[in-house]
Amino acid sequence: MTIRPIVRFPDLRLRSVAEPISVFDEDLHRLAGDLADTMRAAPGIGITAPHIGILKRLVVLELSPSAGLRSYVNPTILWASTDMIRHIEGSVSMPGVTDEIERHARVRIGYQTLHGDEAVEEAEGLLAVCHQHEIDQLNGQFWIERLSRLKRERLVKRYQKQQRGF
Repeated sequence: MTIRPIVRFPDLRLRSVAEPISVFDEDLHRLAGDLADTMRAAPGIGITAPHIGILKRLVVLELSPSAGLRSYVNPTILWASTDMIRHIEGSVSMPGVTDEIERHARVRIGYQTLHGDEAVEEAEGLLAVCHQHEIDQLNGQFWIERLSRLKRERLVKRYQKQQRGF
């Protein structure tokens, strides 16, 4: 597979809504493989097709080597718990900066496999956080939008300073 260039913040594609996938072919499998290689090289634990500039609803996650690689086509949140958790998040499109985000502690998602089969998955903890983070990305909501305006502005300034090498 291929390591693809990652779209960097503030590229407007990171705020664009991804299109549903309707063709489940070898190209989709190749794209999922490229996403996996790109994510590992970044490094990261989750990536979407929009992170490499392809506005399609595809997510690849690998929380740990032992958990294995997982691909989700057209994922949606079907249910979210009322209890919340806070977790440190970041993005392969904005490397070097992280902040704490509040998310639902448990979610149920519906998605399709790379072969087009319908599936449902329940998740809690880090996996639930990752699903919410990546589905937000597919919906055009970059993770920093979940921060207060003040925290977001400070984080963007820190990122810009880091990019200039200071």
